[in-house]
Amino acid sequence: MKISIFGLGYVGAVSLACLARDGHQVIGVDIDATKLRLITEGKTPVVEEGMVELMQTVAASGRVGVTTDAEQAVLGSELSLVCVGTPSAPNGSQDQAAILRLAEQMGRALALKGRAAEPHVVVFRSTLVPGTVEDVLRPIVERESGGQDGVDFHLCFQPEFLREGSSIRDYDKPPFTVVGANSEAAYKRLEQLFGHLPCKFLRTSVRSAEMMKYCCNNFHALKITFANETARLCAALGVDAFEVMDLVCQDTQLNISRAYLKPGFAFGGSCLPKDLRATMHLARMRDVEIPMLGAILASNEHHLDAAFDKVMAAGKRRIGFVGLSFKTGTDDLRESPLVTLAERLIGKGYELRIYDPEVHLARLLGANKSFIERQLPHIGQMLHADLDAVVGASEAIVLGSSSAAVLEALAARLPPEVALIDLVGLPADSPLSARARGLCW
Repeated sequence: MKISIFGLGYVGAVSLACLARDGHQVIGVDIDATKLRLITEGKTPVVEEGMVELMQTVAASGRVGVTTDAEQAVLGSELSLVCVGTPSAPNGSQDQAAILRLAEQMGRALALKGRAAEPHVVVFRSTLVPGTVEDVLRPIVERESGGQDGVDFHLCFQPEFLREGSSIRDYDKPPFTVVGANSEAAYKRLEQLFGHLPCKFLRTSVRSAEMMKYCCNNFHALKITFANETARLCAALGVDAFEVMDLVCQDTQLNISRAYLKPGFAFGGSCLPKDLRATMHLARMRDVEIPMLGAILASNEHHLDAAFDKVMAAGKRRIGFVGLSFKTGTDDLRESPLVTLAERLIGKGYELRIYDPEVHLARLLGANKSFIERQLPHIGQMLHADLDAVVGASEAIVLGSSSAAVLEALAARLPPEVALIDLVGLPADSPLSARARGLCW
């Protein structure tokens, strides 16, 4: 395949070398003449393990060309990878000046190229604020080219996962290949280019691909900070932080897994809130600052606030709760965010009815019983054993249970005029999902 690569920093230079190594004809484009000269001479413009030998090899192969001319590069290729920088502006926003200029240049080049049997594919790999490709760059390219995305050319977003210091290995063995596109033709071209890599090839929307890159980077930063804050606290307590984190990572069922990484309602229960508070107390007693861990409970409170605002916005006064325990399948009410939400609504004068098939006042024991008697002393008047009694007297239902049996029963009983506020993230195939007002989905 004939490929042009715009921006020859770490991502662009490594991509150029690896694609040429794999037999593609590659044109590198950059405004820095020094980078172009180095590549022409078979030298690497970036310090990276394995790049010296690889660049020597591909430069000698005759499959690598370089230019400062964007039009020449587009006209001489069938697919373009855009890897130009998007640094931070002084106010923290993304500086998109370089990529905006490039979009104009590419649009003019596509106008010169005209219609081709295979429309040119433009793949943005630079980290971009979600919505940039479709709302900002596409209008520029369409205006300058006189063509239409999805007809005369294809605009895509494919996030890269190359780490400096191991980028060649990361290129050859990525965690996955994610392609955001709006056409089958674009997906197929990129699968042709990257489908041989030993990982999943995942198709998604352009916006989701843009946001996923930010989410991954933020998660990486979160994990580093978590490990470092844990280490500071361990040092103060005389504990080996490396041993602790190694033990944590042995759990691939909950810790290093998909577990908990799903949007939903606030966390609660008998463990997480109290253990976070105990951790913060330990840190304070030893003068250790752990601001990230300290912000978790505050963030959880904001999620509760969002649910309260969602109920308020429904404009209904008679509210039915379907689910009350902190997690579906248990009767544990301790620090349940649904109990806290119910308490706040009662305080604002709302009329509540509650149904939870797992919660029976007569069976509550110990700390669980003490908690609910303290938080909702009048729960006996609100709790009903019959779902019909709750649905029939409510103007809005707050859904806090993900039980399949409960969802099925609710779908069969919920009148169309009753509002449904979804705090669990209903599955897409649920008959309730189309009418539900999600918390943040």
